[in-house]
Amino acid sequence: MTDKTDRAERLRAFLARHGWGDARRAPLAGDASFRRYERLERDGTRAVLMDAPPPQEDVRPFVALARHLRALGFAAPEVLAENPELGALILEDFGDATFTRVLAGKAAEERALYELATDVLIGLHRIAPARAVPEGLESYNHKRLLDEAMLLFDWYCPAVMGRRASVVAQREFVMAWLGTAFMGLSDLPSTLVLRDFHVDNLVVRETGKGIARCGLLDFQDALEGPRAYDLMSLLEDARRDVSLELANAMTERYLAAFPDMNRARFTGDFAILAAQRHAKVIGIFTRLLARDGKPDYLVHIPRVWRLLERRLDHPALAGVRDWLALYLPPESRTVPSRALAGKGMPR
Repeated sequence: MTDKTDRAERLRAFLARHGWGDARRAPLAGDASFRRYERLERDGTRAVLMDAPPPQEDVRPFVALARHLRALGFAAPEVLAENPELGALILEDFGDATFTRVLAGKAAEERALYELATDVLIGLHRIAPARAVPEGLESYNHKRLLDEAMLLFDWYCPAVMGRRASVVAQREFVMAWLGTAFMGLSDLPSTLVLRDFHVDNLVVRETGKGIARCGLLDFQDALEGPRAYDLMSLLEDARRDVSLELANAMTERYLAAFPDMNRARFTGDFAILAAQRHAKVIGIFTRLLARDGKPDYLVHIPRVWRLLERRLDHPALAGVRDWLALYLPPESRTVPSRALAGKGMPR
């Protein structure tokens, strides 16, 4: 029996043990991880199977954070059954009305949906950090931010240059972030950072009022960190163009909810974190191509480069701007070749 067949049998046993053995199963859209999802339907009742095989995935953070968010009053899916060793969960089904799908069919609802998402963050950030952040949650510190930014250096640079950059270039890249960019981050109070807060991971729920109408799907990688991060993730979306007018309006909506907060510090954090995230995402999309053989994300790289370049005028990002001008000038900021699919990191 193959590992794949054995896993399928164990998943069937898990479903049967929790009363879903005879459910009709239909695949749902996956994501950039190793997780798979299926819709379960039985006697007019629906649920979602999360298939997250270890050791690549660990469902325990999702379970803990889902319960934490629900306790705070936010609409995370209820965990109906779990088997962490197997890497399987049965979850409440929020339906198919992701913000992305709603926007594709009803563009007129764009502002209302972004207001709802912004209000979720306002609600979360009004909660004292000691209560909002689960005990023991790791921090989005400078080292972690750097490790993510390094994905640009480690994956994108060799993909477009055909070789790894020099040790000198690596040292200068590290210093551009650690020695300059991240030193510009403020000391505003930290909060729970969901990290992938954007329209693909938000659902319009048929039930619930106020911010409970917004279902949260992807939060297992949450950390304690800067409060500007999730708003930036929403408004500088790697997969969708957001107009400056809308982005500015939502930023003003957020800031109006916190009149005592230092606006300059918040917007500075926003710019620095945006540059870091865009560098990370360019690296991730390249890694998905080269390591995992998933080229579909390449289409977004030009957008992410535009977003990154737009942020380089912030004073704290001068070192990053200079590094890019030297080692990745504009003519080098291309889309990696699909021929790299599954071939790993160029040497």
